[in-house]
Amino acid sequence: MAKNDFSGMTLKQMIDMHKNLGDAIENKRKEEREDTRRALEDLAAKRGFSVSDFFGPARKKGNKVAVKFVNPDNRSETWTGRGRTPRWLAEKLKKGGKMDQFKI
Repeated sequence: MAKNDFSGMTLKQMIDMHKNLGDAIENKRKEEREDTRRALEDLAAKRGFSVSDFFGPARKKGNKVAVKFVNPDNRSETWTGRGRTPRWLAEKLKKGGKMDQFKI
């Protein structure tokens, strides 16, 4: 494969090329994944199995968890109470706030 020469390109042209390349890579990744999935299903079916026999049933996406806490200064900042404590809440707790103050 020939080495690319970018010296004659503007920054904007390079940024556009970078974006297009990222999109092309993502599309190719999806295509390859689908081809691989089909090939695995075909191979398993030829032998009398299904893919779920090997990998278990397809996972269902979990239900959304209700928001339990909100930042009174910026109502767009919320937290479900799961995972890592958000910065806004950690700072307010450090300053002496109580969790109950932020409950919805």
